[in-house]
Amino acid sequence: MARQQRALRTREALINSAAAVFDREGFSVASLHAISSLAGVSNGALHFHFANKAVLADAVQEAAAGRLAAIGALHEGRAGNALQLVVDASHELARALGADVVLRAGFELSRGQVPHGRPRDLHRQWYLWVEACLKRAEGEGVLNAAVPRHAASSVVAATTGFEVLARRDPQWLSARTVTRFWQLLLPRLADPALLGTLTPAGTPRPDAGPGNGAGPGDGNGDGPVSAAGPVAGAGAGAVPGPRTSGGPAAAPSSGPTGGAAHGGPAGPAPGTHGTGAHT
Repeated sequence: MARQQRALRTREALINSAAAVFDREGFSVASLHAISSLAGVSNGALHFHFANKAVLADAVQEAAAGRLAAIGALHEGRAGNALQLVVDASHELARALGADVVLRAGFELSRGQVPHGRPRDLHRQWYLWVEACLKRAEGEGVLNAAVPRHAASSVVAATTGFEVLARRDPQWLSARTVTRFWQLLLPRLADPALLGTLTPAGTPRPDAGPGNGAGPGDGNGDGPVSAAGPVAGAGAGAVPGPRTSGGPAAAPSSGPTGGAAHGGPAGPAPGTHGTGAHT
């Protein structure tokens, strides 16, 4: 049992180290020696768990898919409707992309960096979950005439695009940027009668503290949206936008699942065995 636990810890350390090296150097430049050194294990231990770099990249993407799947589930039940759930999950995704190197590397690897791997399309996984939530919001009567699949494309384009832009300027992943995006988009998606009940800054998390962008009303124009303007009681310029222009953005009861993108069950939680890994 102790040996099994030690093997799991080694495998998790290798996945985390690989994510850090892939994120810093890119897949093609990253070396297995750098990954094993960062993990504090030998090259032999690395090859015991992963046959080659592509298999290791697959395991990073698998772990990232599990973390992405957990994002929506984290806020399920706290949001008043499925459209607010998408808002809340997008804030959580932005926060996680800034803080979680495995999730960040997983998205980057899924852009086709691994020539002979078995990539997980995390962008597709996120899109399918957002689309399902917006269809649910349509059934709840929260949406106006917006078409869920079109709105989902806008949301995914913006939320994942922010991560790319944040590699040069971290403010693109700030709560303020995501809030401003929703201030602009919600009036185009929501039924006008319900617009004032939606919070572009996201529903506060139980562990949220001041200034982390997890809750409304921090004095930066993050309160509910008003049909008369971007934010109730705030001017349109109350929240500064990013320094450069980005593209416009832009459910099931569980979070975005890898299975939705692949026709199978949800992606495994972080630390479980990735496809093709040696035991």
